[in-house]
Parts: sequence; structure tokens; C-alpha cells
Amino acid sequence: MKRIKIEAHPDATRLSKLKVNVWPEWEKESSIMPWTYEEAETSYIIEGRAIITPEGGDPVEICKGNLVTFPAGMSCVWNIIEPVRKRYRIG
Repeated sequence: MKRIKIEAHPDATRLSKLKVNVWPEWEKESSIMPWTYEEAETSYIIEGRAIITPEGGDPVEICKGNLVTFPAGMSCVWNIIEPVRKRYRIG
């Protein structure tokens, strides 16, 4: 099964190496939405909190300060508890 990987509070050096500060930004208000990741995505959560439930898997909570990797081909449901703002890189 494809799993979501979470790295809690990576340090500034790690974020700088990944060049997170130049990744595009995405925002979404509190809501529930289905999503499928066609390609792998790495996201850095700037603000907010969400529970993501992969199809056939256990819910995972993400929040401010998490570096999250979503695997290619994963379908899930996002339950955004607090409005989310993130930077992301696809591929």
C-alpha cells in the first residue's frame, strides 16, 4: 500500500536544500475534498491542519511545520480542519 510520509519540523538547512521557499503555494479553506496524486508530491505545511485518509488506509493528520510526501497514484480524501497553506513540489 502507498503511504504518506511525514517529517515533523525539518530544520532550516533541510528546507533550504529542498528550495522550499521557491515552490508554488496553495491554499484551501476548511472543507472535505477527494484527491488523486497522479505524480508524487512533496509539501511543506506553512499553516493549518488536515486529516488525510488514503483509499483503503488509515487517516493521517498533517499540520503546520510538517514536510509531507504523497506517493504517485494515491487516492485520498482531505478533511481540512483549519485552513491550509502549503508550498509544494510535484515529481
